[in-house]
Amino acid sequence: MGEGGYCSSLDADSEGEEGRFYVWQRDEVAQHLGADEFAAFAAHYGLDAAPNFEGHAWHLHAKVPLADVASRLGRPPVECEALIASARARLFAVREARVRPGRDDKVLTAWNALAIDGMAFAARVFGEPRWADSARRAIDFIRAAMWRDGRLLATDSRAQLNGYLDDHAFLLAALLELMQGDMLRAADLHFACELAELMLGQFEDARDGGFFFTRHDHEALVLRPKSGHDGSVASGNGVAALQLQRLGHLVGEPRYLEAAGRTLALFASEVLRVPQGFATLVAALADCHSPPALVLLTGPPAATDTWRAELAARYLPGVISLRLPDDTADLPAMLARPRGARPQAWVCRGSQCLPPVADIESLLKSLS
Repeated sequence: MGEGGYCSSLDADSEGEEGRFYVWQRDEVAQHLGADEFAAFAAHYGLDAAPNFEGHAWHLHAKVPLADVASRLGRPPVECEALIASARARLFAVREARVRPGRDDKVLTAWNALAIDGMAFAARVFGEPRWADSARRAIDFIRAAMWRDGRLLATDSRAQLNGYLDDHAFLLAALLELMQGDMLRAADLHFACELAELMLGQFEDARDGGFFFTRHDHEALVLRPKSGHDGSVASGNGVAALQLQRLGHLVGEPRYLEAAGRTLALFASEVLRVPQGFATLVAALADCHSPPALVLLTGPPAATDTWRAELAARYLPGVISLRLPDDTADLPAMLARPRGARPQAWVCRGSQCLPPVADIESLLKSLS
């Protein structure tokens, strides 16, 4: 949406038919394209094969590589690429005239947090700044519209519902992912710590461990849920345990680590009995036994951009990398590293850090 957050959903159907806005009939496509365009487009998107949507329509996705299309049609690849691009533009214009599916435009904090997490991760891995910008706009929108007087709301200002555990835990995860993208913003780190403090103060079961789904000052319920198993999304307790540990190592706060440990202890017997139902808590347990490596990058932005891209191109699930700003005065002592004229990287596990390295090869070697 224009303000920066993500709307909840689009209807699956329009004009009483599921998928009508998105799917195509072969004759309809041919009607709007020239013969050469249709030949290249149909081969690339599988219109010469059986329908792929409920046996009667085509949901267009690339099925045959461009090189194979060119070989099949006896045309240069660049020519086929131009024909397909022209066809896509024509069909997009046709689709724009269709009746659009309805949109549920309410903004849910937990769902936005999941979207921000995914967008920020994809932006980092694929080097796509537009996705990172979208994630940043969304997090700024949530902080402006759904963070009121030290409370996180579950929805935007039209509903005013207090946030639940999932809202806080998922948003903490989104912030920690977002911080690994561009230059670290102290405001994001402070917001993450505020969320962590709220989780400990308003959701944690201080006696038995773990986190309740509702705040301590929520209206009285017959049963106050405190679940650890994953469902259609990860469990709030699992995400809380995983992300509190990561934040705890990042800022040197043992209370976050201890709260995560109490959560793991609470659900330990269930995790051992049915581990496949508790994947997020299993991930948190793995981090508990082997904390992620923290990579702190300093130096000129152009050089650290290259280092960040090298790290993002590799599958390093046990690594958290941050690019530190010039001014680290507002950051915790763990992140107060000197900045030099050349790029440097510190690799830390817990409170132990290796000496800084000054080349990307040495950094990658230390992480292996």
